Amino acid sequence: MRVFIAIEITNDEIVESIKKFQNESKIDAKPVESKNFHFTLQFIGDVSEKMNSKISQSLQKIEFSSFDVFLKGVGAFPKPKFPRVIWIGTDEHGGNMLIQLSKKVNEILEPLGFFPDKPFKPHITVFRIKKQIGDILKELENGKMINFGLQHVSSIKLKKSELTSNGSIYSDLMEVSAKK
Repeated sequence: MRVFIAIEITNDEIVESIKKFQNESKIDAKPVESKNFHFTLQFIGDVSEKMNSKISQSLQKIEFSSFDVFLKGVGAFPKPKFPRVIWIGTDEHGGNMLIQLSKKVNEILEPLGFFPDKPFKPHITVFRIKKQIGDILKELENGKMINFGLQHVSSIKLKKSELTSNGSIYSDLMEVSAKK
């Protein structure tokens, strides 16, 4: 099964503001469904049931306190002139908290042989681009100052990702809550 560790976007106001951005943007790309908005702390990939169980046991050991992340600004990976993904970023403090949590996830998974494939950059993917599209620098510039809202982070989830012709279907495998 294909798995990853994520923080879901659960604030309805944020979800609605992202959907509004998706609907009003003039970006010729596939919008990510609102039920799939999340921060990926670490993508793991395909694992066996046995390894999935080991990952779950390891994640249970992570300790963190809840925190808030302010979602703001829009960007693109890998480059604005050749985008594959359009994303929403975070404020500096919330982004740093996400980076620290991502490091805890990395440290707990390294003994199992899992390492991040690239440095963690806090973002929520809101569009996926499969084909070459025109210059979207103006759209990105217009989105730089958008404030999407405040997300309270109180848990991380191990999620399963099933690839289908209609896009990815995510389901929860387990959850680790912040310590009180």
